[in-house]
Amino acid sequence: MAAELQRFEFTDRQMGMPLRVVLYTKGEAHAELGAKAVFAKFSAINDIASDYKDDSEIMRLSKASPVMASEAIPISDDLAAMLIFGQGLAEKSEGAFDLTIGPLTQLWRKTKRSRKLPAPDILQTARDAVDYRALLLAKEPTGKIKAALIKPNMRLDLGGIAVGYAVDQSLVELKRMGIDRAMIDSSGDIGCSGPPPGERGWRIGIAPLNPAAAPSRYVRLANAALTTSGDAFQHFTLEGQRYSHIVDPRTGLGLSRPTAVTVIAPNCMSADSLATAVCVLGPERGFQLLKEYPGTDAVMLLAPRRDAQNPQVEVFETTGLKKYEELPTPAPAANEKSP
Repeated sequence: MAAELQRFEFTDRQMGMPLRVVLYTKGEAHAELGAKAVFAKFSAINDIASDYKDDSEIMRLSKASPVMASEAIPISDDLAAMLIFGQGLAEKSEGAFDLTIGPLTQLWRKTKRSRKLPAPDILQTARDAVDYRALLLAKEPTGKIKAALIKPNMRLDLGGIAVGYAVDQSLVELKRMGIDRAMIDSSGDIGCSGPPPGERGWRIGIAPLNPAAAPSRYVRLANAALTTSGDAFQHFTLEGQRYSHIVDPRTGLGLSRPTAVTVIAPNCMSADSLATAVCVLGPERGFQLLKEYPGTDAVMLLAPRRDAQNPQVEVFETTGLKKYEELPTPAPAANEKSP
């Protein structure tokens, strides 16, 4: 019974980020096995999806470009799942989300280190190598998926989808082990299975635009996921212009307006990738995109524009967000005592 369950918490560092696992089970030994399974799953997904590892599966696929469609390369089931979902989102977002953005993200990493903006011709060369339509996927009679990057110098970047996928697959692994009340938090990519005993959901704060501030809003989630995408911790300024680590694949430039998007979705892969897409698209087009994905809600925070006469943070949110929100406990009246 739920009342017999004990709370356990574990931390590690995976995919270059802090990873926190909270779960409820009947014994410490079982909990430790669950945490080890999560860490192993993250490590395995990293071996597939990291663009920092020269021997990862996506790097081997990228280095092979260009490849003709007839010579497509067989890929793992995990990579196939991420690419299939990502390609669908790329089409629906008209390229605002693009798994082939690698040449641009690599360029902006160099720009951040060198503190010098790329020359127009170098930026254009990188843009020319980014095109989700040049990533071809084909299913073999066996059901296995093959992939081909048909343009020269293409490079995959799964930074906007792989962590969410790892969270989802870890929760699946925990359920196989009989652990169905868990929360996994990988630096803001959060997936939840069943709620803690006696609770309607896991209490999770919505990240504010200012990273130094504590959350002022909280939601309760069960069997759902939440991801916040933004540039509070990852941005830099060059020649008086602020640039985000989030790059618009259509322009090749880092976003310039401080932004934070929190997406709630049925699974973390959806929340992770949609949060990135909405950051790029903005509130109007981004929230239209969310309608293509049932069960998703979001809040978007935009910093005041430089020329704004009344500088205030702009807040946009979907109507369904309120069903998750935990309302603050009213303060006691002056003549009342707190319990």
